[in-house]
Amino acid sequence: MKTKRAQRYGFCSGVRVADIKVRRFAAKGGNGAILGQVVHNERVVEEMEKLGVRTVHSLEEVKEPVIVFSAHGVPPSYHEKARALGLEILDTTCKFVYDIHKESRKALEGGAHLVFIGDPNHREVVGYTHDLAKDAYHVIASVEQALAVEWQAYPAIKIFYQTTLNAEEYEPVARAIEEANPRTSRADTICYATKENQEAARKLATDAEVDVVIVIGGKHSANTRHLFEICSRFKPCYLVQGASDLDPSWFQQAKCVGLTAGASTPDYVIDEVEKAVSAL
Repeated sequence: MKTKRAQRYGFCSGVRVADIKVRRFAAKGGNGAILGQVVHNERVVEEMEKLGVRTVHSLEEVKEPVIVFSAHGVPPSYHEKARALGLEILDTTCKFVYDIHKESRKALEGGAHLVFIGDPNHREVVGYTHDLAKDAYHVIASVEQALAVEWQAYPAIKIFYQTTLNAEEYEPVARAIEEANPRTSRADTICYATKENQEAARKLATDAEVDVVIVIGGKHSANTRHLFEICSRFKPCYLVQGASDLDPSWFQQAKCVGLTAGASTPDYVIDEVEKAVSAL
């Protein structure tokens, strides 16, 4: 079985840095806990547990001296709360996410109403909105939701995308807001690595040589799901967390299998899947 990888796939720089920081911390004997998954990949979370850095879901659960803030970022107030609880902070927040925190705060101070296009429950979006007054922002996930808001009521609007979104899919949402209020501007907040991975996935899925596409990543990873959505438009496509999820029946008529992976997928997991597919 021939395999072909997308030109861009897997770990983005923010995730890679977060992964390295936690591993170095553990290697030096650090004793800490991670608030939520350090990255949205179950294999990585299991490894961190084995290294002695467990995952918690609230600051109150932390019994260790150090709390790790993940690549997705946290609300600014969490830093204050952690210090008030006597915790040291290992911050692995992606630089790009920090840039959005700064840009959204600047827009708010300039009198703009903030719109975050994405999942209101995604940890990245929660990080942006948790500390804001409820009337200072909207989180919009569909055109229907956008059409239900009286956007003309705001003197200015600034749109921010969740960094892991498929921008093409959510373009109609942004347009609906812009058409309702011409005093709307957008921030360029789709992560460059997300864009490159999505473009490469589309190119892979439209490659005439490729019969089936396998997308590798965590089940809670938004950017992995978007890669799957893109590839599914063009070819039979399956999302797996690892080699054990592969089903030989998927490849009965296939001569070439395309491989891509989400930004939170380690290189070794991609290698495992490719080796398993080739063995078929």
